[in-house]
Amino acid sequence: MNTLLSRAGLALAGVILPGVAWAQSYPDRSYMWGGGWGHMAFGSVMMIAFWGVTILLIVLAVRWLGGAGHASGPAGKSAVDILKERFARGEIDKAEFEERRRTLGD
Repeated sequence: MNTLLSRAGLALAGVILPGVAWAQSYPDRSYMWGGGWGHMAFGSVMMIAFWGVTILLIVLAVRWLGGAGHASGPAGKSAVDILKERFARGEIDKAEFEERRRTLGD
């Protein structure tokens, strides 16, 4: 009886163990992406494009929120325009106005 059970166990192990070993092997996935390197190049290009667009959007948002688009002061006014407004409001007198205008070079 023991020999019959041991022979049956060996036969069963001989059938099952190769199947278990075959299930543990690395699968052939060459059918995905055609087995070439194209998907890796495409992925790299897309990653660079993604980060480029993300950085560009952040820079544009910071410039828009920070007002970096205005190169000549508040509301696009030049220094001479602001000086003329201060003179018109009476904040500075004529001598100071003339001195500052000469300093600005206008």
